[in-house]
Amino acid sequence: MMLWFLILISPSFCMGVVPANKIRFLLLISFSISLFVAIKLLLNSRNKSNTSKKRKLPPGPPIMPFLGNLQLLNKSVLNLESFLRQLHDKYGPILTLRVGPSTMIFISDHSLAHKVLVQKGSTFSDRPPALGMNRITTSNQHTIASAGYGSLWRVLRRNLVSGVFHPSCVKSYSQGREWVLDQLIGELRQHAHTGEPVFVLEKIQYAMFSLLLQMCFGQKLEQSTVRKIENIQRRMLVGFDISTLFPEIGKVIFRRRWNELLQMRLEKEELFIPLIKARKDPKHFQDGNGNYLFSYVDSLLGLELPDEGGRKLTEGEMVSLCSEFLTAGTDTTTTSLQWIMANLVKHQEVQEKLLEEMERVVGKEAEEVKEEDLKGLHYLKAVIMEGLRRHPPSHFVIPHAVTEEMTLEGYVIPKDATINFLVAGMGWEEKVWEDPMAFRPERFSEGGENVDITGSKEIKMMPFGAGRRICPALNLAMLHLQYFVANLVRAFEWKPVEGEEVDLSEKLEFTTVMKKPLRAKITQR
Repeated sequence: MMLWFLILISPSFCMGVVPANKIRFLLLISFSISLFVAIKLLLNSRNKSNTSKKRKLPPGPPIMPFLGNLQLLNKSVLNLESFLRQLHDKYGPILTLRVGPSTMIFISDHSLAHKVLVQKGSTFSDRPPALGMNRITTSNQHTIASAGYGSLWRVLRRNLVSGVFHPSCVKSYSQGREWVLDQLIGELRQHAHTGEPVFVLEKIQYAMFSLLLQMCFGQKLEQSTVRKIENIQRRMLVGFDISTLFPEIGKVIFRRRWNELLQMRLEKEELFIPLIKARKDPKHFQDGNGNYLFSYVDSLLGLELPDEGGRKLTEGEMVSLCSEFLTAGTDTTTTSLQWIMANLVKHQEVQEKLLEEMERVVGKEAEEVKEEDLKGLHYLKAVIMEGLRRHPPSHFVIPHAVTEEMTLEGYVIPKDATINFLVAGMGWEEKVWEDPMAFRPERFSEGGENVDITGSKEIKMMPFGAGRRICPALNLAMLHLQYFVANLVRAFEWKPVEGEEVDLSEKLEFTTVMKKPLRAKITQR
């Protein structure tokens, strides 16, 4: 429905999920609300009419005054991308859609995406303003993903990249990765021993979340605390915020839902702030040798914002940044891990070839694939790359905006427009990839496709985005994917559950996940 579409392109780090039995109700409400805002839109449209005639926006289907493109009314998220591909075939690689007063521009061509994100990155790296509850969850856009293109964003991103994501700091967490892997392997051995099928997602999700919590707060947390934080993160991710769609009156009409979201935010602060305050006394976190494990919170405590009088971050802003760190580091990696393992279960020949490479490089007697072994595992990297190409965790990047109105390919790009990129479609482009829907890691192995995943030279796929707004955790994510896939395959043989086929159908949550979560039969090697 239209509301699904609105959520998808919302200028927010979060994507909501609306229960099916509420969709029709919300759709009716949206039409009712449009009557209230019609007069305001009419006045705005009159003021802009003369300007609009002079501006040549990218082409798109006909629009209905006040409502926008009516074709979106019967489009769900599941067929949205197919609908967009049809529009691009008709109108070209850049098109315009409207929902109410919002102007959305979609770019599907990989070469045009490179021109926009890399060559003209300084202009196309802004963010749309946060609306409704998103202003609270991002502390008025004081997070890396939501901050506008300027000093604040540079300070926050530089702090992350030069701090906890610095290679030396990432290496210091190798013991943490080994600890999490041992816990995960231990749980999976129980399933291998009993023969009970394992739900892969719930196992790897908890493991990855525990690891990111350790990197964020610098300590191993009790399982009960991990579960509480995981629960509140999940509840806020899937919460539907009508005030994002209609910020002026949405939180009045849907006051109960607004209050629920505010209460969840308070619960999150009650969990996070004591953990943040605890890092102010480093003596409590030294090991027996007097070593201190640097955390993300440590870098935030001393951070100053030059353009805001040199002030330090508030506790609320640190809560938002920690929440962003946990969500971005857990959900995308966990989603990719499940998709990759699903394809290894479905394609046994790929799993066998991967095992053969590890036995040749690491040795048959090795109990674990060490991080230093990963450099020699070329087919492993090809499997990871193919998984990211075929099943990018996000099919759209977080919407961009321009810092000033400009012209692109002869069309005007307004400053108030959101700019979206069809990430999955670029990785499935038949003109770029042979048999694109097939899972074939050989296309990335030695002698195969030489693809720069950063997109700096050209864009053939962009699972991490590209340009100035490329995901700062790219290298860490690749490390985690290679390390955990290698050891999961090294420790167990993964096969389909008898009588079940691996279903690669998709559904949208915060990321694009398997509609039917992977169940597998595992046997210890």
